[in-house]
Amino acid sequence: MKPSVVTFEPNGNSCRDCSIRESSVCSALDAAELRQFEHLGRRVQFGPCETVFSEEDIATSYCNVLDGVMRLYKLLPDGRRQIVGFALPGDFLGMNISGRHNFSADAIGSVAVCQFAKAAFGRFIEDRPHLLRRINELAIRELTQAREHMVLLGRRSAEEKVATFLLSWRERLIPLNGPSNTVPLPMSRQDIADYLGLTIETVSRTFTKLERDGVIEIIHGGISLLDPARAEALAAA
Repeated sequence: MKPSVVTFEPNGNSCRDCSIRESSVCSALDAAELRQFEHLGRRVQFGPCETVFSEEDIATSYCNVLDGVMRLYKLLPDGRRQIVGFALPGDFLGMNISGRHNFSADAIGSVAVCQFAKAAFGRFIEDRPHLLRRINELAIRELTQAREHMVLLGRRSAEEKVATFLLSWRERLIPLNGPSNTVPLPMSRQDIADYLGLTIETVSRTFTKLERDGVIEIIHGGISLLDPARAEALAAA
């Protein structure tokens, strides 16, 4: 089943009214540039578990995430999966040096992206240094997240890893949902395990232990952070 594609209407409303524009790559554009920019993009919808792109495929387009969450992962030679990140609205995907995607991306639930052909996008940014600066900011943010993930994988205990993940995920959601101790977790326990380098059994036991210790409460679709100070102490260990 192919993802559904909706081409933007040429009336300027789609981009101007986009709820995540201020946190996305196009936040660098003024109103006139935005009217030109919207003609480059098309809205593409993906259903749960649909593939957005696959590792080693030729990268012909960039994707700006509009809605939903994606899992980003690599398959190891022995068939195991290592999740390298989760993409949220405002994230810009497809930047690479080799011309091929260096990881795969799947929709966790329903996902919408704004897709731009690389050639047309490249021509658009040629004389717009402010847009290049914004792309550079997003690339630095992605690099920072990758370095934080490396540190996370090196932590010793499962509790430290899970606590760090929950706090980091809560922090990433603040621009979208505002500050809250209720943390939605659209990804599965297996996704979390593959992100933290743990088994699903270890992740499940750790969630149960953190709840038993009064650090979190497991709720439908996520967790409630009951003792942020204790979670921060675990993350800082």
